Amino acid sequence: MASETEGRAYRMDARAQAAAATLKRVLDVALQLFTDNPYDDVSLERVAAEAGVAKRTVLRRFGSKEALFSEAMNPARDEMIAHRQAAPVGDVAGAVANVVGQYEQWGTNRLRLLEQEDRIPLIAEWVQGGREWHWGWVERVFAPQLKGLRGAERTRRHAALVVLTDVYTWRLLRLDLKLSRTDTERTLVDLINRLGGS
Repeated sequence: MASETEGRAYRMDARAQAAAATLKRVLDVALQLFTDNPYDDVSLERVAAEAGVAKRTVLRRFGSKEALFSEAMNPARDEMIAHRQAAPVGDVAGAVANVVGQYEQWGTNRLRLLEQEDRIPLIAEWVQGGREWHWGWVERVFAPQLKGLRGAERTRRHAALVVLTDVYTWRLLRLDLKLSRTDTERTLVDLINRLGGS
């Protein structure tokens, strides 16, 4: 009797492990596809095929493409936030290295999402959330550079710091003007320091 119970428990555990492995595979494939392709080019059929499962398996687990997108992108967003939270407060060169490092990994994906925000409400929500988070990150990390400023002067300085650490600025320097990563960082540090007259 004990061996029969143990056997049943073993089979249930094996099934649970297989289901978890399948879920991870689907999410990994979805993250890669949503990272490398426009949202419209990623279908549930494509995710299922590349993950080696049936479309109904993906639908049963996630219910919709929108839900799959959110669940696949959540870990990447959490990783990006953790990376950016590690930026040293008040250290301009350190903060610039932090944000440029993130754009080196995720910048093209962020730019692709920005290109789609006017067409896809789900992506518009993600993009807006990212903008708000970036604004708050700048306020925290560059607090010493904002200290003592009030009203419109503070708002202008804050906005300038947001622009200088934005993915579009990274694109202009790195992709359009072909600066090296080192020169991109040096340029941003120089510009940020000049805001305060350094």
